[in-house]
Amino acid sequence: MSFFVKKIGIDLGTTNTLVFLPGKGVVINEPSVVAVSMPENRILAIGNDAKEMVGRTPDNIIAYRPLKDGVIADYKVTEAMIRYFINKVGGRIRIFKPEVMVSVPAGITSTEKRAVIDATINAGAKAAYVVREPVLAAIGAGIPINSSSGHMIIGIGGGTTEIAVISLGGIVSWASVRVGGNKIDSAIAEHIKKKYNLAVGDRTAEEIKIAIGSAIPLSKDKEMAMEVRGRDLIAGMPKAIKIRSNEITEAIIDELREMVHSIKIVLRETPPELSADIIDKGIIISGGGALLRNIDKLIGEAIGVPCYIADEPLLCVAKGTGVVLDNLEIYKRSIMSKK
Repeated sequence: MSFFVKKIGIDLGTTNTLVFLPGKGVVINEPSVVAVSMPENRILAIGNDAKEMVGRTPDNIIAYRPLKDGVIADYKVTEAMIRYFINKVGGRIRIFKPEVMVSVPAGITSTEKRAVIDATINAGAKAAYVVREPVLAAIGAGIPINSSSGHMIIGIGGGTTEIAVISLGGIVSWASVRVGGNKIDSAIAEHIKKKYNLAVGDRTAEEIKIAIGSAIPLSKDKEMAMEVRGRDLIAGMPKAIKIRSNEITEAIIDELREMVHSIKIVLRETPPELSADIIDKGIIISGGGALLRNIDKLIGEAIGVPCYIADEPLLCVAKGTGVVLDNLEIYKRSIMSKK
């Protein structure tokens, strides 16, 4: 069956890459990490296998993310990563070259767009299409993007948060802010380092965020706590501490404020008719960051517009690629430039 994969949708993220096959749904969700051995510049592992190596590699092996803030930072490695994902779903021996759709950030330049298209064609695609992430997230979240009313979508990813107002299938106003899950994790790790003299890795910080993090302070009866283990920076020995939800809220407040500030800027640049639509319909939040407890409440209260978390927020962009691939002819005319 794998010989006949004709269409593939790729949500190329800074942190994770998801691959969507029409009729099957999301078939791959792996970290956007590549492990490279330095002397001969050879790629050793991609995805899950490479993530396992992060922070555990000898000096001559570097595990890094080829996308920085959602944009290709290393062309050759990105191409290898796209090829790996295409081969993984289509098999190495293919009768057809697949048509591949890749999501790109809203603020992508034409040069960066060309790089994604070229990398995808070189990785074995018959045709490559790129569509801006907020548009795909909106389609995946079930928003009728071709209607003449305005819709606002906020996609909180690992590297960036993309905010866009969409009407008639296009982006009317948008902003991309370099605050996402990774920066929030770093803020948590930094807080623990300053307050407890305890060094914890980004992976531990992410676990803390998922387990007890909240975007707004929790009442005493709802507050959660967890034990965190790390290395004592003074004694150099392993140490365990207990940390509570509201400390995490305090640690990430600056990152969340920056996000809210960008949302306000986008709303200010939005035509009044569309602003009225947004107040009526509310704002949709997608991406992995949508899973942070009470993020919808925080944004809703700060802006005065109701916020809703999309169904399966992590999968919105990937599901959007699926919808567009199923209706390529319609969308080719409206939302994308084809090579």
